[in-house]
Amino acid sequence: MTRTIDYGNLMHRAMRGLIQEVLQGVADNGLPGAHHFFVTFDTRHPGVKLAEWLSERYPEEMTIVIQHWFENLAVDDDGFAVTLNFGDTPEPMYIPFDAIRTFVDPSVEFGLRFETHESSEDDEDEEEPQPEEERHDAEVVRLDSWRK
Repeated sequence: MTRTIDYGNLMHRAMRGLIQEVLQGVADNGLPGAHHFFVTFDTRHPGVKLAEWLSERYPEEMTIVIQHWFENLAVDDDGFAVTLNFGDTPEPMYIPFDAIRTFVDPSVEFGLRFETHESSEDDEDEEEPQPEEERHDAEVVRLDSWRK
């Protein structure tokens, strides 16, 4: 049996820890300066908790902005809860760290993108997919990739 170091999953966990630490700092002390966050997440992830109308409107993915109006930011080991304003209606939500696809702070041109590969796209036999361990990759991205 050959053992290898799984750098992809190690990086994935480290980047999730970074997000956890940043959000905990904001929960404790508020947003410093011009910092704000765009967080895109998989709304289908089993731990995501959203209002039903938001799940229907965003059946696959949603991007939230944590900037001017947010309340009740609470961070735990698995994710974070926050209440955001949607058309003058406060909506609480819970987002597990494993549901996050991107985390961007445009005020300092910082961004992370997480990609999940559940199966190989090159599988020739698509009728019987081979069981495969889910793989996560994380990478630091430049903010320029988000500008149009």
